[in-house]
Amino acid sequence: MSGNVELLSSSLAQAKAENRAALIAYLPAGFPTVDGAIAAVKAVVAGGADIVEVGLPHSDPVLDGPVIQTADDIALRGGVKIADVMRTVREAHEATGVPILVMTYWNPIDRYGVERFTAELAEAGGAGCILPDLPVQESELWREHADKHGLATVFVVAPSSKDERLATITAVGSGFVYAASLMGVTGTRESVGEQAQDLVARTRATTSLPVCVGLGVSNARQAAEVAGFADGVIVGSAFVKGMLDAPDEEAGLAAVRSLAGELAEGVRKR
Repeated sequence: MSGNVELLSSSLAQAKAENRAALIAYLPAGFPTVDGAIAAVKAVVAGGADIVEVGLPHSDPVLDGPVIQTADDIALRGGVKIADVMRTVREAHEATGVPILVMTYWNPIDRYGVERFTAELAEAGGAGCILPDLPVQESELWREHADKHGLATVFVVAPSSKDERLATITAVGSGFVYAASLMGVTGTRESVGEQAQDLVARTRATTSLPVCVGLGVSNARQAAEVAGFADGVIVGSAFVKGMLDAPDEEAGLAAVRSLAGELAEGVRKR
């Protein structure tokens, strides 16, 4: 079962061998429909994404901005269930061959059952989970089952994380480290870029894991900038916005494929 996390590691290593950052795309399951989300994953991979995060829609996505909240709301109103998330992972992975992670808040896993969730995710070909709100000190049960099923546990670090805390987080994470930084909220664009760069440097000092940045990147120029200091560039809202703004699903798929192509070029210009 360990092939899933190994595929994630080898995809990141391959990008590094090509002297570029990996492009990681985020799309919520069930948006605009379950089939539409699977088609969207295929479209971003066709455009050039190396790795995909499938979001498990949540009714109170505290860490997500309004664009992703809107998409989650559409998915939840459509009745999306964890079984649909697993189907999205399975079909997207089988069709593309790229590593597919699930990004989810802890509560849905806790309610579903950790053993059941990890077993089903591994069986679906998932590479692991990004768990933005699971405290490291409360993660032992999850990690035990994730390790058993060969799944990566990706923790999120923030500019506010002190060095000692970064070391605690990276010591038990796997796959990569998700460095979160908000753009355009805490000061000017330049200072936030510097903040992210500083966070990556401080995180790298504690681990050999790749450090990937989610920083509100929405175009090739920003992707190139982040690719200059990170191992991976994570893009979510820009893809979701492309789908939301499109007049129909076909136009939405064309939009995300095109954006993935631009961003894939961007991460190669480090």
